[in-house]
Amino acid sequence: MMDKRIEDLKKVYFLGIGGIGMSAVARYLNNSGVEIHGYDRDQTTLTEQLEDEGMKIHYQEDTSLIPGDIELVIYTPAIPSTNREWQYLNTLDLHILKRSEALKVILADKKVIGVAGTHGKTSTSSMLAHLLHSQGFESSAFIGGILKNYDSNFIYGDSDWAIVEADEYDRSFLRLYPEVAIIQAMDADHLDIYGDKSSIVDSFQQFTFQIKEGGSLWVRDDINEFWSNQEWLEALEVKNINVKKFGFDNHGCDLHAHDIEKKNGEMQFVMQDDKDKWICKLIMPGRHNIYNATAASAVALQLGLNKENVINGLASFEGIKRRYEILYNEGGVTMIDDYAHHPVEIAAAIEATKRHFPDRHLTVIFQPHLYTRTRDFKEGFASSLDQADRVKLLDIYPARELPIEGVSTQMIIDLMENEEVTLYSKETLVESIEPEEIDVLLVLGAGDIDKLLTKILNKLK
Repeated sequence: MMDKRIEDLKKVYFLGIGGIGMSAVARYLNNSGVEIHGYDRDQTTLTEQLEDEGMKIHYQEDTSLIPGDIELVIYTPAIPSTNREWQYLNTLDLHILKRSEALKVILADKKVIGVAGTHGKTSTSSMLAHLLHSQGFESSAFIGGILKNYDSNFIYGDSDWAIVEADEYDRSFLRLYPEVAIIQAMDADHLDIYGDKSSIVDSFQQFTFQIKEGGSLWVRDDINEFWSNQEWLEALEVKNINVKKFGFDNHGCDLHAHDIEKKNGEMQFVMQDDKDKWICKLIMPGRHNIYNATAASAVALQLGLNKENVINGLASFEGIKRRYEILYNEGGVTMIDDYAHHPVEIAAAIEATKRHFPDRHLTVIFQPHLYTRTRDFKEGFASSLDQADRVKLLDIYPARELPIEGVSTQMIIDLMENEEVTLYSKETLVESIEPEEIDVLLVLGAGDIDKLLTKILNKLK
């Protein structure tokens, strides 16, 4: 490995710098005084912000644009092996690290709070980062989304504490050794990596065993694979890891929420521990976001914040871009954008919308993400989307994958009971939207559907 800290290097090159996780690491190093160069396929609002912050980025696979004196390459696994810059960099005598490997090195001397779960990582880590930062607790945060309060996916804190999303994809979270960890969900996902759900659970178990001795683990109350596994619980006790439970309507929890009400467009609910209870407000609707807020509050309280800090922090949290973001709400028409790309997430987004906007007609636009995920969860996609009044579907966004014969969006349509479902191309989708037919529009997906949001919004206006 390198003979100096990454923060002490003079020049670092990022291959795929525009990714949400990559850009957070780039911002951290840029803030530390490292000169940052990078390549990305697409110029986006995020890459333009990185350039405004002083990073030098290009958008063509051009090896001549790579500085000759870089000391380290950090890359995303999303970069294909056919990328010319990737092929060239591998011929050089350079240290080359995956983003997760670089993050492991950066976090080696820090007290890590790892937020894990097949769902809820970004919202929970964002809420926790804001709770701490807004109430004067210095902590850096590497977030997988753009926090509206800071217009960034990175928050700098002048302490040795750091919040990071512990991502199960590619088993990246097994490079983390946190002081405190949260688990929000252990649903089946990434079966192209894991094969089956039991392998996912095994990987989460290994993650919990990497919590430092004397550390803490907060687990959601309804994760039966954890709470029913006495052998797992006993192993954590032997390792002196303090296991705590958070939840909803569960008085057996160390911290739980109950009595949700919608007031003045906000979610109001009671938060309660074994000593006290207090009323909190949150602008992000949905039972799943109450879980996220409870987990974030549990860790914040553990680190020394008080209930007034929690109340103030949650009330001032403005949300995350593409995480149930209400883009338009005028003239009886509402448009919401959400990153949901798993059946459980889609069901939660639709449920939240129906509760927040009762007795209104719901149209859902969804772009499936990955051929393997569509194949593996087609029944779940169909049943969750059936809960909408009308559904507009797009072709699968492949991301890192090549097409799989016989796998398409039509697989979902064939399993749906809702007769108001239609498949569109990205070009015909916008044309299909008739403003007078839209009451509440929920746009879902983790691919490039966000590039259509402005066109859709203009049609509605």
